[in-house]
Amino acid sequence: MTRVEEQQTPVRPPDRGRLSGLDGLRGFAALYVLLHHCWLLSYPGFPANHGPYWTGWLRFGHLAVVFFLVVSGFSLAVGPARAGWRLPGGARVFARRRAWRILPPYWAALAFSLIIAWTIVPQPHSVSPPASTVAVYGLMLQDIVVAPTPNGAFWSIAVEAELYLVFPLLLLLRRRLGGVAVAALATLPVVALGLLVPRVASVSPSDKLSGLTPQLAPLFALGLVGAGLVVARDRIRRLPWQWLAALAAAPVLALVIGAGTAWTVRHYFWIDLALAPAMVMLLVGVTTGRPAALVRLLDTGPVRGLGRFSYSLYLVHVPIVVAVSRTLTRHDLVPRGLPLFLVTLAVAVPLALGFARLFAAVFEIPFQRHRGWPYPSVTRRFPRAVSAHDG
Repeated sequence: MTRVEEQQTPVRPPDRGRLSGLDGLRGFAALYVLLHHCWLLSYPGFPANHGPYWTGWLRFGHLAVVFFLVVSGFSLAVGPARAGWRLPGGARVFARRRAWRILPPYWAALAFSLIIAWTIVPQPHSVSPPASTVAVYGLMLQDIVVAPTPNGAFWSIAVEAELYLVFPLLLLLRRRLGGVAVAALATLPVVALGLLVPRVASVSPSDKLSGLTPQLAPLFALGLVGAGLVVARDRIRRLPWQWLAALAAAPVLALVIGAGTAWTVRHYFWIDLALAPAMVMLLVGVTTGRPAALVRLLDTGPVRGLGRFSYSLYLVHVPIVVAVSRTLTRHDLVPRGLPLFLVTLAVAVPLALGFARLFAAVFEIPFQRHRGWPYPSVTRRFPRAVSAHDG
């Protein structure tokens, strides 16, 4: 399809069912985080880049997690946006359904991570998890209370849980004040905090796997606001959102490439905020059918399948990658650097993908398919419900 033909392709009408492309985007984001951790454990010294130049694109796993949070706000808000920004069933039903989808896989992954940390190897830069870790992470308080982490990916789950608490309030504000007001109310206080308290803006999640990350709240809120564009008038929906996303992202990506990894990691606070509009516009473009080639790729069976267990992959991949990498280096089986990276990829990636899919079949898929107890035995087919990492 030529560019002219693609631009002339009619924008699909609002879809009352699954939003095309979102599962695939989640799947690619989770896969990127997996590859990032394989790279990270093969080349010590992050944020300095000690790997070959062609692996440089794997340095920014944090941005994929940021994208997850934008997708969460976006996908959760599409249904309320179609209903006049009202939450079907109310806040209590929403909270119960979120807990039902998110907590069982999370707690199972916590148990798995603790077993790996206690019996094989703890997380890098951490100790064998004490009882405080079990309490803090079991109650999902790691964004507030610092404790040795059993799994480096868990920091963002606590952030999501906190954002769920304010989601009904954001919908109320959107209904009464409008999208611009919600974006401003969520963003301006965080920007002011970053300017007035520079220390807050200079500490990145790579330096602390627990502790507040205030810049992530506006990202979730901007995703919520962007959901309104999916159900807007055709004139709005027909805008070239994919090109607007590229234009918004280009200067930020140029800055990241020019300044380097170390600078970018120290300034994730501002980079996250700067990239959020581009991420939202990409989501609007994909869910309205553009660019067509990307949407077709995202809607292929394997990519959708990856997306449907992306939450499980995100939850369990880190202990697997750590165990594989540490086993290879502890016994000097593979030289550090590129050989370690390639062998870690060859072993950890298929192992993590296979385990995550089985894990999802037991701890994630049943809770997507059934809204409460009792539910039948796990089936072999994936449901058509939205992935648990939609929020």
